[in-house]
Formats: sequence, C-alpha cells, structure tokens
Amino acid sequence: MELLTPTHWKDYELIDCGDFEKLERFGKYITIRPEPQAVWKKIYTQAEWEKQAHVKFISKSSSSGEWKMLKKMPEQWHIEYPLNSMQLRTQTLDFRLGLTSFKHVGIFPEQACNWDVIHQFLVGLEKPKFLNLFAYTGGASIAARAAGADVTHVDSIKQVVSWANENMQNSHLDNIRWMVDDALKFVKKEQRRGNLYQGIILDPPAFGHGPNGEKWKLEDNILEMIDSVLQILDTKQHLLILNAYSLGFSALVPQNLLKPFATKNKSNLSIGELFLEAKSGVNLPLGVWGRLEKK
Repeated sequence: MELLTPTHWKDYELIDCGDFEKLERFGKYITIRPEPQAVWKKIYTQAEWEKQAHVKFISKSSSSGEWKMLKKMPEQWHIEYPLNSMQLRTQTLDFRLGLTSFKHVGIFPEQACNWDVIHQFLVGLEKPKFLNLFAYTGGASIAARAAGADVTHVDSIKQVVSWANENMQNSHLDNIRWMVDDALKFVKKEQRRGNLYQGIILDPPAFGHGPNGEKWKLEDNILEMIDSVLQILDTKQHLLILNAYSLGFSALVPQNLLKPFATKNKSNLSIGELFLEAKSGVNLPLGVWGRLEKK
C-alpha cells in the first residue's frame, strides 16, 4: 500500500490538526476548519491557532455554517500549484479560492498527488480523452488539459462548474467540455454512445445529489458506478483513479472493486491512502484510493 502526500507546494501548508479541526495556510491566509478525521489532540495550543488564523469556520448544521473573521482578509483570493512535470517547462495551475457556506474553500489539497499522476500519464499520448467525474472545481481537469488531453468535466452543481471554468481560464487553458449532470447518468449515456476514455478519475462524496435530485450514497452506489465506468475505459491504454473519502473505507475496497478488471486486462493495480503532513508533525488521513494503469 502506498501513502501519497503533496511535497512541493509552497502555496499550501497544513500547520496542525486535532480536536476535529485543521489549521491550514492557503497562500497568505490561514483558516481553521472542521475535520472529522482529526480525532487526536492538537499539538499547538488553541491560543497559538487563533493567533495565526485569519478566519474560522463555525458549523451551524451538518452541511453549512459561517466564517468568523479573526484578521482582515479577502473573501476570494488565488493560489498556484506547479505540476510535478517531466517536461522542461513547469506547468502551473491557478486556483481561485473563496469562503463558502459549506466550509470548503474551493480545493482539496491532498488531490495534488493525483494531478501529478494524471499529467505525467497523459503527456506524450496521442489525443487522449480524459473524464473527470464528481469533478468539483477542476484540479484534475486542468491538469489533464495542461497535458494536452481532450477533457470532459462532470459535476452536478452549476456554480461549481462555473468555478472550474474560471480556474481553467486563470491557468491559461481552454476547450474543456463542461457538463452539469449526474455522474452515473452521464457514464451510462457515454456507455450507450460507445465512447472510450484513456483517463478517468472519480472522487465521489459519501453523500450527494444530482442536478435533478438524484440521490448518491457511496456504499450503495459505488459498485454500479465502477461497473459502468470500467465499460468506458480503454482496455488498451488507460489510467483510472478512484478516490474514496469515507471514515469506514479501507484501501482494500477500491482494490476489490478494480482487481477483476486489472486481472482480465493485465493492468497495473495499486492502492493506498492520501494524507497531509502537518508542520506540527502529525499526519492527517484524507481518503483511500485505487489506481489502474496501462501504457
């Protein structure tokens, strides 16, 4: 099993985590946000946390809350991520961040490991097609586009897709195909059309809804989703990444879901966890993953 964490990102830092919270720096600004995985005690004191932080998220319900300003900062700002590229010229992704009512700021930093994998796999392939499901603000989409892929980005929330489009433009890229759709419905439509992709990533939530109220529950729907996704994955040449951020999931879950395809198609299968290493010395687990790769 492989443990992955971003290692070369100057614009992001996990400073400390514990007591169900995390202290993070995004560019110049430091946030305090809830974190259900951080069941241990903080390393730094609460006073040290609040002395550093610009803003703290206060939960009002399980799905929303508000930000308490501790120091002056803008509600929107930008950070950059330099892809770990094998090319001579570094590819830089630009993300617009913002303080949302759902505790998120527009990026999942641990996913940077996957952006590097995607970019390195796709660079040099002849006109690869890439599909990003549950695509959020498009980190994987723009990493794939930076590698020259024909990219389709699927998310159920129109405002989030618009945000991803903004990130694409800020990164000096273009021509990503934007789809506001239910991920499973879209995959089944692609299956009927006979479309194949050389790269696919899916990062499904534990719970969610499609644009027309379609219900998603990870444990109930992941098998159908994976079975459908594997039908549109090019068996000759492919990269598939499945992320699962769920308190109850082991890395053996994606392994068991993907192993039959790997065996049949002689694809390399790897599994592991994503985590962030805090400045304080603790490691924060942020989901398990499985990866199929064949070149």
